[in-house]
Amino acid sequence: MKSKRPVNLDIGTIDLPLAAWTSITHRISGVVIFAGIAVLLFLFNLSLSGEAGFERAQQLLGSALARLVVWAILSALAYHMVAGCKHLLLDFGVGESKAAGPVGAKVVIAISAVLIVLLGVWLEVWKW
Repeated sequence: MKSKRPVNLDIGTIDLPLAAWTSITHRISGVVIFAGIAVLLFLFNLSLSGEAGFERAQQLLGSALARLVVWAILSALAYHMVAGCKHLLLDFGVGESKAAGPVGAKVVIAISAVLIVLLGVWLEVWKW
């Protein structure tokens, strides 16, 4: 028997709660980390290939675009870590109520935003 209910698969038109958006961005940050590991491993391999490779890696990391990429990878890692801690708390039964969902999502966003700004400041001060 076929269902005659409409199917809406356009995520842009679905009114998702904040907790759902933080869960989706948690998964996206995992993908960014996975792709970022390839970039970081390339730079690490280049730096270990010899003196010329090390200087080339330093030169690549000296550009503003490279600092932006590293900041994006570290930001994804920070967000993923904070959201993962929230999911661990949920596994222990903390914050499982319907009222706690939006509060937990706001806490994840707030802590992540602070960490991401601090990472940006740290990278700008450090400048390799």
